[in-house]
Amino acid sequence: MDRVALRGLKARGHHGVFPREREEGQTFIVDLVLGLDTRPAAADDDLAKTVHYGVVAEEVVDVVQGEPVDLIETLAERIAQQCLKHAGVQEVEVVVHKPDAPITVPFDDVTITITRSRA
Repeated sequence: MDRVALRGLKARGHHGVFPREREEGQTFIVDLVLGLDTRPAAADDDLAKTVHYGVVAEEVVDVVQGEPVDLIETLAERIAQQCLKHAGVQEVEVVVHKPDAPITVPFDDVTITITRSRA
């Protein structure tokens, strides 16, 4: 399986369990690796035979900016399901970064990584 990766998609969302997170929002960063067969697109040099990563990026940002959820696990699942709606995408790895998580000790980042595929 071939891979198309999008790294560092940034969007502001209002996800989290604390009222402050819901009210003020924060930046979330998303990394994606889409698994698909790119041979048909490469053979015909045809965008319609692959995944349009620009469209995927916009959809992911819409999910992050959309309906708030408590957990980044839920957010990652929603992103994965959106990516799998694209016919050519057979598998997706989603990493959601929450660099401004409300943690009381110094830290660099909080992430969740999930992998989902067509059943």
